[in-house]
Amino acid sequence: MDLETEPVRRRRGAELEQALLAAAWDELIETGYAALTIDAVAHRAGTSRPVIYRRWPTKADLVRAAVDHRMLRDLPLPPDTGSLRGDLIELMHFANQHRAGFTVLLTYYLGPYFQETGTSPADLRENAFQDRATGTDVILDRAAARGELDPACLTPRIRSLPFDLYRHEALMTLKPVPDDVITEIVDEIFLPLVRSIERERSR
Repeated sequence: MDLETEPVRRRRGAELEQALLAAAWDELIETGYAALTIDAVAHRAGTSRPVIYRRWPTKADLVRAAVDHRMLRDLPLPPDTGSLRGDLIELMHFANQHRAGFTVLLTYYLGPYFQETGTSPADLRENAFQDRATGTDVILDRAAARGELDPACLTPRIRSLPFDLYRHEALMTLKPVPDDVITEIVDEIFLPLVRSIERERSR
């Protein structure tokens, strides 16, 4: 007697797109950008090449979307310890536990992507976040509202500085950033710099 097989449910819309992006990400970290093919992504996702090409015309478009999706997945609520110092340190500790490997993976696997597209990791991050406030932005704005710092000091470069230093350390060592280095970034570089700028502005 023939056994009845359960019909395959067709995925559509957001569900299908999520599956395609997950397959592209898995393929990326398994093979790297240069070796990744649309055929392999389609096979992994259980779909066809035209389904992918209808959404992303090129491999670079697909990979950029997959990285954006992964970068924005499960973003934490910014910590609220009651102080700027505590919030920054706590956010970096979270990054150590959940995001440090992501930064290294991007650099290792996406070198050919950056060469092909003429872009950089900074461009990729900007494309992902666009107008979204980062966790650091929320922390700094909250600290300014509490009166802990002068919001006029918060230029784009100053806003990005704590995690620019964090990412540099992670990329140079290919390891999570040690707790003492995190403390140095906040206590010996970022906070003194902000206080110095505030003093200059008040003269």
